[in-house]
Amino acid sequence: MNRTAFALTLFVLAAALPWVSGHDAEPTKVEKIMRLKLKHAQTVLEGLATKDFKKMQKSADELLFLTREAEWKVLHTPDYENHSNEFRRNVQDLLKNAKDENLDGCALAYMDMTLSCVKCHKHVREVRMGMLPRGGVERRLP
Repeated sequence: MNRTAFALTLFVLAAALPWVSGHDAEPTKVEKIMRLKLKHAQTVLEGLATKDFKKMQKSADELLFLTREAEWKVLHTPDYENHSNEFRRNVQDLLKNAKDENLDGCALAYMDMTLSCVKCHKHVREVRMGMLPRGGVERRLP
């Protein structure tokens, strides 16, 4: 497959994705926040790989800012609150280690932050599945 055909195939698939997945074409505020969270987490990883402490600090600051948005709180359960607080603590550890230029500390905080995301998204999926009517379709977080 040549490059043009490949690029066209990717474009068609990307355009069809909202329809196929059942998502609205226009992302919700929560989806936008989760996409930004992913973008900043990826930038932290880039900063780790390049030993760019300023990049890690900036992205950690952005992540903390996102946690203050009202739409961040997607569930009102004690477990969700615990996961969210754990994420904030891990981002604060990342920020402190980036300011101290402690690469190993940044790497550990990044891993802890990522694990807290995975645990929280798992919790949200489980709670939402329990709230669906029988045979319902789950709407997934990004």
